Amino acid sequence: MRLTYTGDLWWKNAVVYCLDVETYKDGNGDGIGDFRGLTQQIDHLDRLGVTCIWLMPFFPTPGRDDGYDITDYYSVDPRLGTLGDFVEFMRTARDRGIRVIADLVVNHTSDEHPWFKESRSSRDSAKRDWYVWRDEPEPFDPKAVVFPDEEDSLWELDEGTGQYYYHSFYRFQPDLNTANPEVRDEIARILGFWMELGLSGFRVDAVPFLIEGIDGGPHEFLADLRAFMNRRDGTSILLGEVNLPYPELTEYFGDGNGDEVTMCFDFVAMQRFHLSMARKNPKALAEALRERPKAPDDAQWAMFMRNHDELTLDKLTEAEKHEVFDAFGPDKDMQLFDRGLRRRVPPMLGGDLSRLKLAYSVLFSLPGTPVLFYGEEIGLGENLEAKGRMAVRVPMQWAPSGGFSRGEVRTPVPPVTGEFGPRHVNVEEQRRDPDSLLHWVTMLIERYRECPELAWGDYDVLDAGDEAVLAHRADAEGGTVVAVHNFADREAEVELVLEGLGDRCVLVDLLVDGTLDVGPGGRVGFTMGPYGCRWFRVAEPDEFPEDASAKGH
Repeated sequence: MRLTYTGDLWWKNAVVYCLDVETYKDGNGDGIGDFRGLTQQIDHLDRLGVTCIWLMPFFPTPGRDDGYDITDYYSVDPRLGTLGDFVEFMRTARDRGIRVIADLVVNHTSDEHPWFKESRSSRDSAKRDWYVWRDEPEPFDPKAVVFPDEEDSLWELDEGTGQYYYHSFYRFQPDLNTANPEVRDEIARILGFWMELGLSGFRVDAVPFLIEGIDGGPHEFLADLRAFMNRRDGTSILLGEVNLPYPELTEYFGDGNGDEVTMCFDFVAMQRFHLSMARKNPKALAEALRERPKAPDDAQWAMFMRNHDELTLDKLTEAEKHEVFDAFGPDKDMQLFDRGLRRRVPPMLGGDLSRLKLAYSVLFSLPGTPVLFYGEEIGLGENLEAKGRMAVRVPMQWAPSGGFSRGEVRTPVPPVTGEFGPRHVNVEEQRRDPDSLLHWVTMLIERYRECPELAWGDYDVLDAGDEAVLAHRADAEGGTVVAVHNFADREAEVELVLEGLGDRCVLVDLLVDGTLDVGPGGRVGFTMGPYGCRWFRVAEPDEFPEDASAKGH
């Protein structure tokens, strides 16, 4: 496949890395991460192979919801730096060829935002209709409460004006009224402002909540935002958080036209992946991949293993959910809202390096664009002493001493301790260890970028001859890549039939040295060790490089 095809649609085979400036690296010694610290660590991301950084909220905030309660969309939280520091970070990232997107959190504001203060000042306020007000609370389904541990209603009485305001999330986060054209225009101005400072797009927080109050044509708002961004920069993107079943989720791409959300997270496959890992059998994940609709040509699926919230399992059945709980979070303290886990993947897998390598090999080979949460590349753990979903938002570990700050660490969540603490898990030591998770993930990213078929191609889930093995192939522009993974803790005998290949094909192993001959009818067989990972490129015998052994790991 010609790389020139991938230039404009860069996001189709990007490597996205999500981080929180506050917890990534402290650059001024005050114990809180900042843009200066992040900028100094940009070469770590460059060496890793990251092509796009996703910044969690960095705007001014009272800090009651880890930055998702915003008081000013046009500035930087003073604790994290200045607009000048942000611009210097953007310039440095651009110098390394790394794009940057940021969280777009406009379904609600903080109740301390000047817009809401003006809105609640009087029923006749000019910004009264910027939020959703009612004389009486509307009936609601208790299951609609997003945070049942802290909220029991979606409406809050404002004593000053005697009306109730709507909040999909916390009571201190009143929902913006996106049915109001003035609000939609302001959201477009926010996008335009940050795009002028270099952003290549936005990760849109809780997309269904953003458009739920718009009657008639709610998806027109998303299409308008995408059109606005395309006029400013035709390569910009919207990455949508849309946790819905496939039939409903695909509507957010734009009714088959791909003119709304550019990429949607595949929550269904993510949850089936964890069920498959718990069962040591990939059938659930394979079923999701077979069920998943094809994204429009100008759209893409975003693949991930976990994000910064709880690892939600809400698309599984009750029995399936409890299978994952029993395997990876049996203690009640590890679970959240009875729908997910507040754990990172390495502790879930007991730090088993072979299973971790399998997990990330699956992630980078699945059809779509991989998204990493910061620290996944080194096996960063969680801190269950923290409250709720904050448990996974721990300081990054750069050195055995921690390396996050030269002062006392003052992040919202204290550093990890114990077997996943910085003495055992850090960038500095793993960079020097060729058998480390960091080296493995770096190599996977390199191979993924060498195989655009994985992200761009049509894919098929194959019969592998063993129920413990997931095998799929991706085809694009005459190129074929085959990925095979053994989910079990035993050897597996793999038998594949690769249809449509020539008589003289071989499979060139992309992760270790070696090739396999393809027999008549496209048949090929081999043995895989426990938790084994194999990526192959289909080639003619004289096409694979003579120095293939140089790529052995």
